[in-house]
Amino acid sequence: MFVSILALSFVLAACGGDDSGSDDGGGETADGEFAEQEWRFVSEEVPGEVQYEYTAEFADRISEKTDGAITIEPIEYGGLGSEVDQAQMLQQGAVEFAVMSPGFTGGQVPDGQIFSLHYFFPSDQEQVQQILTDSEALNEDLRAKYEEHSITPLSFWTEGAMAWTSNVGIESPSDWEGLNTRVQESPLMRESYAAYGATVQSMSQSELYTALDRETVDGQENPLFYIESASFNEVQDTLTISNHNNYVAMTTVNTEWYNGLDDSVKEVIDETVAEMQDWVFEEQQSSNQEALDAMVDDTENPTEVIELTEDQIAEFSEVAEPVHQYYRDEVEGIDPELFDKLQQEIEDATGE
Repeated sequence: MFVSILALSFVLAACGGDDSGSDDGGGETADGEFAEQEWRFVSEEVPGEVQYEYTAEFADRISEKTDGAITIEPIEYGGLGSEVDQAQMLQQGAVEFAVMSPGFTGGQVPDGQIFSLHYFFPSDQEQVQQILTDSEALNEDLRAKYEEHSITPLSFWTEGAMAWTSNVGIESPSDWEGLNTRVQESPLMRESYAAYGATVQSMSQSELYTALDRETVDGQENPLFYIESASFNEVQDTLTISNHNNYVAMTTVNTEWYNGLDDSVKEVIDETVAEMQDWVFEEQQSSNQEALDAMVDDTENPTEVIELTEDQIAEFSEVAEPVHQYYRDEVEGIDPELFDKLQQEIEDATGE
């Protein structure tokens, strides 16, 4: 037995004694090249939509920076289950990267529901993107809360302002009364729509088209590019450009995996994440404008486009304001200081 153990130890030493110079964190080899690695990057969308195109562009840039040593496989929505399934896989380390919406982790990280507040962020998309990029409340304080659940948000970014679709036409809060709308798995979203008099139903995006077609739900919210891509305009008569909030996405990694990486690899990831902020903003702008144009020009599925006036927005904002305070003061697990800090950062950025 002793001889067998001794022999096995020599085998293991030989296997671990590779002279390539690679380390456990997948850093650079002794000759300055990166060790070969394969990572997976899952998103909540499919090819042609913003999140998936983000993962593909990110993969190309990482490959170029490492001379092909590090490859990333973009995985489209549905390849690994629902949005909730994907979040769990990231937490468990089954995938290294994920683009996710904070709404699907609202039960674990209550502070992430802050993006669900209506008329809390500015309507100007450039201001929104700048706040998401620079905010200390988000990129430090909220990040730390996610890391308690093995999720590290490396960046926050907007996929565009949300819009409403329905068959009745949404122009005032009272138009929501009696309607059943689809929302993400976020308790705060329920509160936001309850303030308008609506009921809500949580379901995956993959189920939504059928639910709208069968009228088991009456309305939904999404950025314009997704509404057109998912063909919701085929089964809904009206589109309301409301700018009530933004579809915020997070570029996330598994915390333990990321913390175990060599500094040189982390540097490449962080550099690429920073570069992608401008890229994805331009991508979502063009995607949303093209989608709006396509829906307006679609004579086979005519859609009435309603753009809320300043007075109408003021009416919605007045109804939504108490939900802001409800979130700050009454939602269990919320850090009021994070809310106050972000609110101040928004006021500083907008001059209001």
